[in-house]
Amino acid sequence: MAGGNYSPDSGQPLSDINVTPLVDVMLVLLVIFILLAPLFVQALNVDLPKVAAPQSQEPRVAELVLEREGRLLLDGEVITAVALRQVLMLRLAESPQLVVRLHADARVSYGEVATLMGVVREGGVQRLAFATGGAPGTF
Repeated sequence: MAGGNYSPDSGQPLSDINVTPLVDVMLVLLVIFILLAPLFVQALNVDLPKVAAPQSQEPRVAELVLEREGRLLLDGEVITAVALRQVLMLRLAESPQLVVRLHADARVSYGEVATLMGVVREGGVQRLAFATGGAPGTF
């Protein structure tokens, strides 16, 4: 028999399905979906409700430096541990979301850093960040 979907040696119809065209079509559709999906996400137009709440403010950050010699600097000014506690209490009254970013020299002992952390906590600060590398203000 000539032509058709018949096996040449037995004359029976072929029962195999050629999936190559199906795979080709699916790959083309997948590529189209991958390329167009970001466009659909960015094209969403949402009308957000307006509220009268005040804008959220970024927390105030105080830079605290513990030098190798044990000297303390708060925002570039030399300060003692006792004065630090008082200054932090005053700043917390002005800005309740105060964050203290601690810059400690790598050669300062862990005990000194832990003691300083205790002083900061006694000052009422709940948010303490540890700076790693670079000079204060360059993060």
